[in-house]
Amino acid sequence: MDRAALTRNIVIAMVAGLVIGSIIHALELNPEGWFLAGVINGFFDSVGQIFIRSLKLLVVPLVFFSLACGASNLSDGGSMGRIGLKTMGLYMLTTAVAISLALLVAIAVDPGRGIDMAAPSDFTARQSPGLKEVFVNIFPTNPIAAMAEGNMLQVIVFAILIGVAINKVGEAGVRVRQSLLDWNEVVMSLILMLMMIAPFGVFALMITLFSKMGFSTILDLAKYFFTVVAVLLLHFTGTFSVLMKFVARLSPLTFYRKMAPVMAYAFSTSSSNATMPVTLETVRKRIGVKNEVASFTVPLGATINMDGTAIMQGVATVFIAGAFNIEIGVVGYLTVIATATLASIGTAGVPGVGLITLALVLEQVGLPVEGIALIIGVDRLLDMMRTAVNVTGDATVSAIVGRSENAFDDAVFEER
Repeated sequence: MDRAALTRNIVIAMVAGLVIGSIIHALELNPEGWFLAGVINGFFDSVGQIFIRSLKLLVVPLVFFSLACGASNLSDGGSMGRIGLKTMGLYMLTTAVAISLALLVAIAVDPGRGIDMAAPSDFTARQSPGLKEVFVNIFPTNPIAAMAEGNMLQVIVFAILIGVAINKVGEAGVRVRQSLLDWNEVVMSLILMLMMIAPFGVFALMITLFSKMGFSTILDLAKYFFTVVAVLLLHFTGTFSVLMKFVARLSPLTFYRKMAPVMAYAFSTSSSNATMPVTLETVRKRIGVKNEVASFTVPLGATINMDGTAIMQGVATVFIAGAFNIEIGVVGYLTVIATATLASIGTAGVPGVGLITLALVLEQVGLPVEGIALIIGVDRLLDMMRTAVNVTGDATVSAIVGRSENAFDDAVFEER
């Protein structure tokens, strides 16, 4: 498969869907007419949804087989513990840096100044789980149910336990490991098959979304929207480049070039979990991280690493505080950093996680949750961008951990 051609085709499909969808939205066609109802919301929406479902279909088997194989290849429990601590520490560090950047830029810009937030809201925040509940729920009571429900933290724990057990049972473990490796190859083959039709799925998703929304929604909250975009770009080009250059000691430009298809997937699907099969395949086959590390860092990152979401929360907090003329002070901003960083783990795997954790952050610093209603309109577009940042963060941490554990292939990374 020509990877350069695939990347080009995905980007072309994404841009074409965005432009054509925006033109359709601007024409203000009859929503009950044959074109919008039948062609866009019928055919293209169906193609896009099937593409998303196909991606999600592979997530659980990919995580289980890949992570069980990786854990079974580690020679001792100390290796797994060391990799786990490094990965968790780096994910929390990048999240804390992300929200700190967001607060600094947002305080300087003050996007909420002069906005009247007196309008009532019908937004209802979902309850964020407590720390004890989060910790207990990591461990599955029924691994099959965890797989059926897509509870990725529980699947990760079960896969690690299976992998460690395989290492301890001698010849039987060797046979099971080989079987899992064979299944893992089958799943990776399915991913490659899906990537061949990816441009069609991406085009269908983009034309459906933008024919409904267009760009008019952005204009109402331009200052907030572009502040979030600016911080996302700053974190993407600044933080990740510094980590790749000085910690992983790798070329950031080569890294970004190889991650381009993954970012396009993430942008079009708005889901780190749905993008995970492509992220893992790229981290292993194009970045050069060995499977025993990548199979742990990528699934965990897709579940708990939310740099883009943290950036949105930081800017939104300053935006809502300014709109309501509420001063939360230095202690309040430090609380925002701590709460958003920990909440990225506490609400892992919950649908609409960005707005849920934002509600939690606002409550912690005494800001009205009603303010969320005004940013919901542009959140879908921002979600696409922050998901691309999230998956890039997953790959960055994977590369750093892989290099530090001597589980990195430089020849693969330097391949054109």
